Amino acid sequence: MIRVSIVVPTFKRPELLSRCLTALSQQDFDPRAYEVIIADDAASDETKQLIENKLVAEIPEKVAQVQGCRSTQESLESNSPPLPRSASPVFRYVPVTGTHGPAAARNAGWRAAGGEIIAFTDDDCIPDRTWLKAGVSAFADGVVGVWGRTIVPLPDNPTDYALNAARLGLGEFVTANCFYRRDAIAAIGGFDERFTAAWREDSDLFFTLLEHGSKFAYAPDAVVVHPIRKAPWGVSLSQQRKAMFNALLYKKHPNLYREKLQPVTPWHYYCIVAAIGVALWGEFSGHPYFALAAIGVWIALTAHFCKRRLHQTSHTPEHIAEMIYTSILIPPISIFWRVWGALKFGVFFL
Repeated sequence: MIRVSIVVPTFKRPELLSRCLTALSQQDFDPRAYEVIIADDAASDETKQLIENKLVAEIPEKVAQVQGCRSTQESLESNSPPLPRSASPVFRYVPVTGTHGPAAARNAGWRAAGGEIIAFTDDDCIPDRTWLKAGVSAFADGVVGVWGRTIVPLPDNPTDYALNAARLGLGEFVTANCFYRRDAIAAIGGFDERFTAAWREDSDLFFTLLEHGSKFAYAPDAVVVHPIRKAPWGVSLSQQRKAMFNALLYKKHPNLYREKLQPVTPWHYYCIVAAIGVALWGEFSGHPYFALAAIGVWIALTAHFCKRRLHQTSHTPEHIAEMIYTSILIPPISIFWRVWGALKFGVFFL
C-alpha cells in the first residue's frame, strides 16, 4: 500500500531528472510503500520515454561525485548493489496541461498522488538514501509538515550567483526538501498557481498552513544535496523578475513576509534609482550642479553595492566585470519588477 508519494516537477532536463530519480529509487524505505510522480511541465516525449524505460537501474558515477555532502557520497559510493527493478518504487508520469509553472506542476503531482504524505523535491536535487525515512519519521503528534536539511555545495571561491543560490539551504520548507500531509495541502487548495516562477510558491504554502495553526517539525537527517548549476554571464539581471512575486507573497502574508523573509525594504535600491532620476532631471532642466551631485551619489552607492557583492566571492577579472555591469543595472530593474508586481497584484509594496 502506498504511504508516501514523492512529487518531482520537471521541465526539459532529462539528464538532471535521471540523476534525481536514480537517488529516489535507492531510498532506504520499503519500495512498496512509496511512489515517485514526475510532473512534466513540458509534457515532452523525451521525459515520458525516460520514465517508461525506468532509466534508474544504475547509479550514475556523477551522482557519487557531488561535493559537500559526505553522507550522500558515502551512501551512493557504498558497495551496496542497486535495488533490482522488481524492488523499485512505482514511477508515474503526469503531463502538465493548462496553467504552467512549478506551482501548477506540483499541484498536478500531488493531486494524482495516492500517498497520505506528499514529499517534494526538485529534478536537479539528489536526496540522500535515508531522506525519505527521516522525513516520514518526523510525522508524529499532529505534525502536518516537515522540512529537511538542504545542502548546497560551494566551491572555495564562489560567484555571487552561487553564494545567493546557497541561501536555499537556510530556508524553511523549500520545495527541494519538504513533506506535507496530503489532506492538509488539499484543505487549502494546494499551491497558488499565480506564482508562475520557482519563487515564493513554497513560502506561500507554508505561510498559509502556519496561519491555520498547523504544527511543523524539522528533520535534519532528511538530507537533500542541491548542486549549483552553471549560470550564464549576467544571470542576476533576469532573476530580478522574481521580485514581482515578492509583492504577491507580501499581499497574502504581510506579517510573515516581514518576519521571515525581508524585514527591511531595500532602500539602497530606491536611493540609487532616485539618484538616477535627480541626475536626469538636473541635466534636462538646466541644473547641472544637481545633476553632478546626483551622479556622485549614484556612483558612491553603486560602488558600495558592487563591493558588497564581491565580498567573499570570486575576484577573477570576468566575475569582477560581471559584478560591475550587473550592479549598475540591478537596482532599476529590481524596482521595476517590484512596482510591476505591486500594480499587478494590487498591493502597496516597497
